[in-house]
Amino acid sequence: MPGKPLRFGYWMPVFGGWLRNVEDEGMEASWAYTKQLAQRSEEIGFDLSLVAELNLNDIKGVDAPSLDAWSTAAALAAVTERLELMVAVRPTFHSPALFAKQAASIDHISNGRLALNVVSSWWQQEAKMYGVEFEQHEDRYGRTREWLDVVDALWTKDGVSHEGRYYRTEKTVLQPKPVRQPRPPIYAGGESEAAKNLIAQKCDAYVMHGDSPEHVAKKITDMRARRERFGLGPMEFGVAGYAFTRETEAEVTAELGRITDVRSNANGFANYEQWLQGTQLEQRMSLEEYSVSNRGLRSGLTGTPAQVQDQVGRFAEAGATLLLLQFSPQMEEMERFSETVIGPMARE
Repeated sequence: MPGKPLRFGYWMPVFGGWLRNVEDEGMEASWAYTKQLAQRSEEIGFDLSLVAELNLNDIKGVDAPSLDAWSTAAALAAVTERLELMVAVRPTFHSPALFAKQAASIDHISNGRLALNVVSSWWQQEAKMYGVEFEQHEDRYGRTREWLDVVDALWTKDGVSHEGRYYRTEKTVLQPKPVRQPRPPIYAGGESEAAKNLIAQKCDAYVMHGDSPEHVAKKITDMRARRERFGLGPMEFGVAGYAFTRETEAEVTAELGRITDVRSNANGFANYEQWLQGTQLEQRMSLEEYSVSNRGLRSGLTGTPAQVQDQVGRFAEAGATLLLLQFSPQMEEMERFSETVIGPMARE
């Protein structure tokens, strides 16, 4: 059933792109390019940007540059005016009390435009490199639950004392509180039972990997039922997708061939098996699909403008409220998507 109007978001290319098979996508991992994208995206109809958090480059290989999520988010908050900034955070890398303070300050810089994307750590190699404990799948969600409790408490009251399995605080005061009330929204994704139950209880939005509108509708129905069992109200639903439009079927086919040619760049595929071992997916994915991050091709947002517009409509009918899109090259394809999809659909 249709819900709120569908918003258009995009992943900020803090890794220099989204294609594991293309070494140089013409979108460097730099502050200058990130700032340019964020400011332009506000002008052409995008509502939100997701800033991913990894200290190593998951897309281009561990030796390639990548931007830090939270310092980048603070800077973006100061140079944008209406773009919502959904910034990924991994509890194993952040003390909850210190993080709550940092995030509240960034929320003030943005005047209430900060949102969180809480994710678990799946990359054991990264954890070892940066001296962070790497936990097994179920343990991560136990930590995340407690971490969210501490952050939420500090955002809503003072004198917070907490003593749990993972964290301890004593009469903690956090001022100023975030601008957005009752708190900055918390997005999270996951496909295991532990993840889905945690998200239904503790978060405001469920973010899904790329998938068809039919599969997304089933996931939304399931999550709504979980929310009802916990006595909680409606939530938002986001879907990842890789997107482009072309005027002819031949051009669409050629572009799909370019972005799934796995022979081009071995570095981007080095952590494929480690990623699979660190996650619990409902569906196995092929190496060709892994070429585009976050199962983006499964969303079917590639084709002629009419085809992509129709698919966007199907996601809205399925109950999605946010599309989190990836483009390559980012600026050029975002401009094209705005002209051929966002603009025409807004005028309908």
